Amino acid sequence: MELMITREHATMIATTDGRIDGTNASQFQRALEDAIDESDRAVIIDLVNLTYISSAGLRAILLTAKSLRGKDTELAVCSLTGPVREVFQISGFDQILPVHSSRDEAIAALGA
Repeated sequence: MELMITREHATMIATTDGRIDGTNASQFQRALEDAIDESDRAVIIDLVNLTYISSAGLRAILLTAKSLRGKDTELAVCSLTGPVREVFQISGFDQILPVHSSRDEAIAALGA
């Protein structure tokens, strides 16, 4: 699992690849939260290259979203591939977090 960070205006975009599971979910969450800057008004997690996510990975994203709510920062995920989209749908996470089909759609929805 790698995490690449870019910024567009006041939006941080975190792109990850590989797998997020019990072995690296805590590392993923720490890296994500460490990358978030006080000036970020929105965070987009782009999962276009993610091949697998476990419940531990979902938990890491949810805890990050809860942390951001206290900072008045929005979070969205985008570009879910087949297996990852399926996990989000089965778990109901697509009803808990904003999910967008593309990075551009997420940026537009967050007003970035």
